[in-house]
Amino acid sequence: MKQYFFSFICLTCSYLSFTQITENQLDELVEKTRATFNVPGIAVAIIKDGKIVLSKGYGVTNIQTQQKVDGNTLFGIASNSKAFTSAALAILVDEGKINWDDKVKKYLPEFKMYNKYVTDEFTIRDLLTHKSGLGLGAGDLMIWPDGHNFTPKDIVNNIQYLKPVSGFRTKYDYDNLLYVIAGEVVAKVSGKTWCEFVEERIMKPIGMNNSASSWSRLKDTTNVIAPHVPTEGKLQVIPRYKNSIFDAAAGLYSSTNDLSKWLILQMNKGKYNILQVFSEKQHKEMWTPQTILPERNSYPYKTNFRAYGLGWQLTDYNGFLQVSHTGGLDGIVTQSIMLPEIQLGIIVLTNQQSGAAFTTISNTIKDSYMGLPAFDHLSFLSKDRKGKEEDADKITTEVWQTVTANTIKVNPKKYIGSYKDNWFGEVIISEKNGKLYFKSSRSPRLKGEVFLYKNQNFVVKWDVRSFNADAHIFFKVDAKGKATGFTMKAISPLTDFSYDFHDLDFTKVIQKNKV
Repeated sequence: MKQYFFSFICLTCSYLSFTQITENQLDELVEKTRATFNVPGIAVAIIKDGKIVLSKGYGVTNIQTQQKVDGNTLFGIASNSKAFTSAALAILVDEGKINWDDKVKKYLPEFKMYNKYVTDEFTIRDLLTHKSGLGLGAGDLMIWPDGHNFTPKDIVNNIQYLKPVSGFRTKYDYDNLLYVIAGEVVAKVSGKTWCEFVEERIMKPIGMNNSASSWSRLKDTTNVIAPHVPTEGKLQVIPRYKNSIFDAAAGLYSSTNDLSKWLILQMNKGKYNILQVFSEKQHKEMWTPQTILPERNSYPYKTNFRAYGLGWQLTDYNGFLQVSHTGGLDGIVTQSIMLPEIQLGIIVLTNQQSGAAFTTISNTIKDSYMGLPAFDHLSFLSKDRKGKEEDADKITTEVWQTVTANTIKVNPKKYIGSYKDNWFGEVIISEKNGKLYFKSSRSPRLKGEVFLYKNQNFVVKWDVRSFNADAHIFFKVDAKGKATGFTMKAISPLTDFSYDFHDLDFTKVIQKNKV
């Protein structure tokens, strides 16, 4: 969820001089990046040696209003909020109210995972480290997309129905739900909501005065970005994610001016000016590898390790420790980076969901401060994204061409009815004018027409086209060809992992005959 200075930004060349990037060069880079990836607005901050070197905006907050982005423009920072949750827990550890290795059940007795052993052994630390055994984004359909009626209490109750895909504490798979539960622990122990605690104990003390822990808590929304999504070939403003269920995982709104203070606090080991927000001991704990991540191509950098701490991603680039995180919501992606050995912080906030845009900017700045040979990140990442999109387009095009060419007539009566998944609840497959339709009872924006693809494999085309998440439906049928249940899977490999259709397993609800 989302700058320093080469001597001259020449994006048609591969090598530039080693001097730190100037503001004019950064301006040119950001504008070319915006144009390449069709991003309406970007805000960038650079922090060096405990001071804000640069914090400014580019482009517009909203393509409809054309309001300009500046250093005070507020963006949803999405999963960059996770480090605020780990810091909130660290404060409670400092105060002796909890320990990292306390069992979650001590504070939330109703907490239950799929396996009893895992339930009994699950610690506060485990809530933050992405090695619960659950798969990538498991259960995220309880928080994504917006418009659902799930609550944090539902998540605490329903997570027991999510089947693990790996052994407990053996494998990294990024999750959101456990951070929501971590927020519930903060509330239970502190007697305040997660939002109240984070604002009172972290944000206000360091002067993040224009920011808020949740969209609903913003006092002034006159300078806030609108989210944008490329939809069927055209960039569109989409509805903002507003549900507070996501706050402890991805709810915070901030600007480069305010978020820079957060990075200064982090690089100063929990201290801001004379205020010690959390101890150096807990700061070290949060920056200590907790989960080893698999090796991944980090070209053009040399990387020796990748890990996750407590709310932070940890790796090295060419021998420099990097502490970072990204974040993504509908139409918003963000990034924050720190290289503590050279006291460098970088923030890139955007109002479109192209991660290649923030990576282009942050990598270019990072390279110049690390004294690395210049590399054309814009061209490299643009080519990489284009290749992935072309591969995904081949897959989705084949599906819809097959659907269009189908001449088989479907008997809707074999499929209509109510279906239930243990954690997601009820879905209705209905018929209207000979056509099948899908609608979720608890997440009603997930609705659309259902088409035959092949055999008992159908596909659903969501009414909200900005989801970019059309999905397969695999019906299970009895001997008479009547559906008894179904599973699902996203069609495109580029579908956001939070559309975790693959974790659903629906069984048809049998209606008892009325007497």
